[in-house]
Amino acid sequence: MAEKRQRSIIRMVIMAIALTTILCACNRQASEQTEAEQSAFAHYVDSLNSQQMEQALQILLKNDTSSWKSDITVKQHYADMNDFSTSPLWFTRLGVKPEADSLLAILRRELPLAGLDSTAFHVPQIAADLQVTHQLAFDSLGLNINEVLPRLDYHLTKAFVRYCTGQRYGFMRPDRTFNKLEYKPHTKDKVFARLFDYGIFAPDYEEVLRHLTDEHLISYIQESRPQGKVYEALHQRMMSTNDSKERQKLALNMERCRWQLKIPFTGERNIIVNIAAQQLWVVSPDTVINMRICCGAVTNKTPLLCSEISHMQVNPDWIVPQNIIKTDFLHHEGDSAYFARNRYYIVERSTGDTLRPADVSAEEMESGLLRIGQHGGEGNSLGRIVFRFANDFGIYLHDTNNRKAFDRERRTLSHGCIRVQKPFELACYLLPEADEWLLERMRLSMDIKPETERGTKYLKEHEKDTRPLRLITYQGVSPHVPVYIIYYTMYPNPITGEVDSWPDLYNYDKVMYRELHQLLQK
Repeated sequence: MAEKRQRSIIRMVIMAIALTTILCACNRQASEQTEAEQSAFAHYVDSLNSQQMEQALQILLKNDTSSWKSDITVKQHYADMNDFSTSPLWFTRLGVKPEADSLLAILRRELPLAGLDSTAFHVPQIAADLQVTHQLAFDSLGLNINEVLPRLDYHLTKAFVRYCTGQRYGFMRPDRTFNKLEYKPHTKDKVFARLFDYGIFAPDYEEVLRHLTDEHLISYIQESRPQGKVYEALHQRMMSTNDSKERQKLALNMERCRWQLKIPFTGERNIIVNIAAQQLWVVSPDTVINMRICCGAVTNKTPLLCSEISHMQVNPDWIVPQNIIKTDFLHHEGDSAYFARNRYYIVERSTGDTLRPADVSAEEMESGLLRIGQHGGEGNSLGRIVFRFANDFGIYLHDTNNRKAFDRERRTLSHGCIRVQKPFELACYLLPEADEWLLERMRLSMDIKPETERGTKYLKEHEKDTRPLRLITYQGVSPHVPVYIIYYTMYPNPITGEVDSWPDLYNYDKVMYRELHQLLQK
């Protein structure tokens, strides 16, 4: 038995010695391989010439006249390299890094689904150079490896930075574009109208460049695609259509999703006003209310912004903005009947004294020293209720005395404020904890038929009181409710989830196309 065990141990020792001998031989064989045998460039590795590659790179930089900030950043990055041959980003002497093929695959898949042109991201040239390199077809095509590799490296970096910064921050700067689009109306000095008042993040090109040496490079590229339900809905629609005009329109609205704006988040009670749709949606986790709006005319566009509704006023006075005084009031100089008929009044700002319209000249009205207002109640331009939120434009949501305007197909007719079709429903939404008597007092104050016995009794007891009844004049909204004023010509309907399409009322799509046409699919 002991002899048998001894023979078994001897066999194991012999096998171990044999295995060790084989491994050592393999290691010697690997260490004895030439660089050409180890490199994916094979014998071309001996042709790599740092001086020729540097010269080829300098020619690329000299010929690159792109004015895109991402391209300028990349160009400067390569210009600052001390020695390109020792620090390329996408290859080594052993071959092209696998991330190059991964980037090409992502671009080929994602660019068409975003309505973007592959040529603008150098995809055809990258694909051609990668194919030549992988197939080692330099000689057969009369190409120099020292020219192909710098070109491949440079174009891969440009495509990476342009794609990632564009997807993360947007391919255009909406604040710079829209806020230098047109001048304020009815002003002597040429001052640009601020049409886009969202705060956005500027692209961080250097931060994107730093990710080129990150081991999670591919994850960073994949995570650059915008997130959110709106982008995903537009993305799905893009996948289902081949219509070129629709794809272009989708691409422009997908660009709006890339701007890092403050947007509604899941579970938030909020109000979304889409100017292009001429619709307002009151959104909460369990319900959506839809209503038409009237918004700013083309010459008095409603600015895009986000804020929070803080309070509402019932039967408010309307203080006429100075620009409206200049356009609508000056030709009524001295017309007391016009002022009386519309219940307008004139107050001297410095003293608070009320002036007779017959005594006020057009020059005095235009001076800014007077305040013209309209008494609250029936016939008031703000209707019976106004919803206030902080902003720099003096705009708000409000009722209107012109209910027929909501029957119009095109409802761009205000001086910038937003008229809402269902003001009382909006008020109820903003006061979810209100008791029935609070709501009834609002109805009575707005001359809406009471719905309770208490309200009916109160109305009968005060039928001879001066109208409007002022049971409520001010009502706070707590907590404040976010309001988002946006402009999407294609947008998923909050009620149906289907992507609806609307006309480009303010021609913003045309403005965006002028900025982005080089990047969009043709």
